[in-house]
Amino acid sequence: MGSEGPSTVTIHVTGFKKFHGVSENPTETIVSNLKEYVKKKGSPKGLVLGSCSILETAGQGAVVPLYQTLRSAISEQDSSNSSRIIWVHFGVNSGATRFAIEHQAVNEATFRCPDEMGWKPQKVPIIPSDGGISHIRETSLPVEDITKALAKKGFEVMTSDDAGRFVCNYVYYHSLRFAEQNGIKSLFVHVPLFLTIDEDTQMQFAASLLEVLTSLN
Repeated sequence: MGSEGPSTVTIHVTGFKKFHGVSENPTETIVSNLKEYVKKKGSPKGLVLGSCSILETAGQGAVVPLYQTLRSAISEQDSSNSSRIIWVHFGVNSGATRFAIEHQAVNEATFRCPDEMGWKPQKVPIIPSDGGISHIRETSLPVEDITKALAKKGFEVMTSDDAGRFVCNYVYYHSLRFAEQNGIKSLFVHVPLFLTIDEDTQMQFAASLLEVLTSLN
């Protein structure tokens, strides 16, 4: 499997703070506790769990900190010579009953409610230089394989082609563009509320996702 010799994967993770209609965001809890959880559980061979950051649930107003977070991984890579970098962004879908591995993001910001900084765009291109609002960016990670591997581990998980048009899609689009420009990979995962799938199961899912990503060629 793959080339001989040690191959490490550095995975950086983000979650979101609360937002309109979701007073406690499960992704804030998952990402805040992930390092400790993985340490206790035993980290998969070859995994380096990098930064675990919590983003404001905001689009335009949160782009600067988002890019600071993304760039910090690149400078760390330069100093550590890690062979691969993957960004995993967790977001909540309050109506979902299962986990969703997002295949793509669309160049459209149409927010159903104002974000946490009061921005409510309608049919605005996220990156105007990319063209119109129908332009799509896809992850270079094998979404179907990742989904199947997680389903085999017993999780209720599906592949999704629609990350919505709110902040999750906004962040994913920026991240996919950044990943392409910098030779790294990016993935967005939607999780349900803890009322739907309990916290412990979601922590197990997040750790299993890291394991699956580490085992990819």
